Amino acid sequence: MGAAALRALPWALLLLLGPLLSGQGLQANRMLPSETPQGLPAQPPGTGGFTPAPPASAQEIHPLNKQPAANGSGEGHAKPRKAFPVLGIDYNHIRIPFEISLWILLACLMKLGFHVIPSVSSIVPESCLLIVVGLLVGGLIKGVGEEPPILKSDIFFLFLLPPIILDAGYFLPLRQFTENLGTILIFAVVGTLWNAFFLGGLMYAVCQLGGPSLNHIGLLANLLFGSIISAVDPVAVLAVFEEIHINELLHILVFGESLLNDAVTVVLYHLFEEFANFEQVTIIDIILGFLSFFVVSLGGVFVGVIYGVIAAFTSRFTSHIRVIEPLFVFLYSYMAYLSAELFHLSGIMALIASGVVMRPYVEANISHKSHTTIKYFLKMWSSVSETLIFIFLGVSTVAGHHYWNWTFVISTLLFCLIARVLGVLVLTWFINKFRIVKLTPKDQFIIAYGGLRGAIAFSLCYLLDYKHFDMRDMFLTAIITVIFFTVFVQGMTIRPLVDLLAVKKKQETKRSINEEIHTQFLDHLLTGIEDICGHYGHHHWKDKLNRFNKKYVKKCLIAGERSKEPQLIAFYHKMEMKQAIELVESGGIGKIPSAVSTVSIQNINPKTLPVERILPALSKDKEEEIRKILRNNLQKTRQRLRSYNRHTLVADPYEEAWNQMLLRRQKARQLEQKMNNYLTVPAHKLDSPTMSRARIGSDPLAYEPKADSENLPIITIDPASPQSPESVDLMNEELKGCSGLPPSPEDDEEGLVMRVKEPSSPGTDDVFTPGTGDSPSNQRMLRCLSDPGPRPEPEEGEPFIPKGQ
Repeated sequence: MGAAALRALPWALLLLLGPLLSGQGLQANRMLPSETPQGLPAQPPGTGGFTPAPPASAQEIHPLNKQPAANGSGEGHAKPRKAFPVLGIDYNHIRIPFEISLWILLACLMKLGFHVIPSVSSIVPESCLLIVVGLLVGGLIKGVGEEPPILKSDIFFLFLLPPIILDAGYFLPLRQFTENLGTILIFAVVGTLWNAFFLGGLMYAVCQLGGPSLNHIGLLANLLFGSIISAVDPVAVLAVFEEIHINELLHILVFGESLLNDAVTVVLYHLFEEFANFEQVTIIDIILGFLSFFVVSLGGVFVGVIYGVIAAFTSRFTSHIRVIEPLFVFLYSYMAYLSAELFHLSGIMALIASGVVMRPYVEANISHKSHTTIKYFLKMWSSVSETLIFIFLGVSTVAGHHYWNWTFVISTLLFCLIARVLGVLVLTWFINKFRIVKLTPKDQFIIAYGGLRGAIAFSLCYLLDYKHFDMRDMFLTAIITVIFFTVFVQGMTIRPLVDLLAVKKKQETKRSINEEIHTQFLDHLLTGIEDICGHYGHHHWKDKLNRFNKKYVKKCLIAGERSKEPQLIAFYHKMEMKQAIELVESGGIGKIPSAVSTVSIQNINPKTLPVERILPALSKDKEEEIRKILRNNLQKTRQRLRSYNRHTLVADPYEEAWNQMLLRRQKARQLEQKMNNYLTVPAHKLDSPTMSRARIGSDPLAYEPKADSENLPIITIDPASPQSPESVDLMNEELKGCSGLPPSPEDDEEGLVMRVKEPSSPGTDDVFTPGTGDSPSNQRMLRCLSDPGPRPEPEEGEPFIPKGQ
């Protein structure tokens, strides 16, 4: 039918161009009915199907130029005229778009019916229901006698998977993702490698012990199978975890692992696929395969960052053409994915990187309508793709070729569960040594139980070539079994298990400006603590990146004054815009919620701003006079304030006495300073009693008692407040002699002696209570010490206090 349509295409074009040719006076050469144009095969006039008319000129074909056969000289060769077709059917012309539309319509209707019936949606996950629908549709198609369609790998990887990954990467919770990036990378890289090699090695042992039907499967084939089945599928994880509303930490750990393990899966898949074609694998091949992991992962991220920056820079110039703004986001993201796949890099990593990089700059440049378009179009596109993937999984199960081997299939399912549980337990034990918020046993169980497999494993296995992997049908059967078990059994039981274990769920709360302020305050505080400690941690490098972004990147990628807008103000504007839209959608200002501030109302009903009042210019003298007045007043106010004391909360009624005491203490400080200027004799180092007796025995004349030693002044110090000036007192040596104790040689030699003053009785003041040092003789001594008068300089070798005086 298609070949006939192609052959009829030139004649249809001539039929349309005939009036144009005749109107221009162009005449084509007539051909005899027996002649055949070059390049067209001659067909007998009686064959069935679509038979092209004999070649003729435009005048012969056009009905207006056709000559009537009234004279009977037509020689009997004229073809009988057919009736005009009022209704015709040409299904082949619209077959492909019609069937695609039918599949999408079926997926949307199934999704609608799933959410309309709440009893079903509360028990069975949506992915399980869609697979069942695919099984029923595939069985119906096969029962009619037609061949059901199979989910081809090119369709899956090029058209169905990118919308889901772009939606996840563009709206990725970046703060939770970066804070747990180390844990996610350990689960994604180390965990996937562990699952692949553990499962591949055990399956190789099973094949060696499984009999003649499995002995021909080698080690590389089993390792390739292990790399395909070991990766957690992001589509299945999204479908299940979004329904149970798990908390943000567990969701980002499992979903982040499913996103980032794509690089490991791609590297291992291509590595073992290439090694299977080699006769011998060398050390150089293994080293190159190890290096290819960094090339695939980092190369995918680099491609995504490049396209993300280009998309952000392009959105800077779309202020006059707002209609095409969402198109740039979709096209640049898809180009990043295709460019990564072109070089066998990680397309998923490229999509995530491009979405994360472009979002903050694109949203600052585009309009709010464009932002709404991007949001809902991505959600719609990813939802439809996810629904089609699960339906086609069911259809492909019915349509595909299967080879069931009980030993291989059951061993695969059992070892997948064991490898997942062991990997999570060992890695979590290691991770908890470095995490502040530890992963509890409940969290570990949910992470291990949430390792779902999906369509990525099926599509990768479908890409295998029969020439090198003749066991592909058995691999497909085992993979489909694991997918059905994880989606149906684990997906249906994870919700009651979460409720049974009382795992913390996600709390739907709107972010407030208060929360944003405290979050930024804690970030700055932790950054400062790291700088003080000299530790370059997560917050230090985050602050460096934010400073570089604010100083250079924003100025290049964001247009207008938005590039200089602080992050807190930008968040406030976004929140106010959201509240204003909710206010308009609710029906007016009469239904305004209590949480909306007055700024929101002003944004909806803007008022004319008042003209700014021009302040008069002040002269420098006037300004200096105002500053002096303020400085003096502030200083006086500060002087009238008293320091806080928990013992004197009530105002003191003896304020005047307090001031007098302060004056007395100030005078005493001045006296102490004068004494320090003259009484500078260094105190002799005290010896032990044994050393003192030895010195006296060796030279008794040098240590004989002095006649006037009783008149030497003694400085007493109060240990309670050694800095207080009233603690310094001059006492007569006669007080010591009253005790009846003979003076020691040490006291004679010391000159000025430091004595501890006895503490005063409670309730008395040292300033106002007269002591023993206030006698007239002591006052005369004070005056002499304060002004000793002129005195000749002592001779060399003469002591400060002459002996014998």
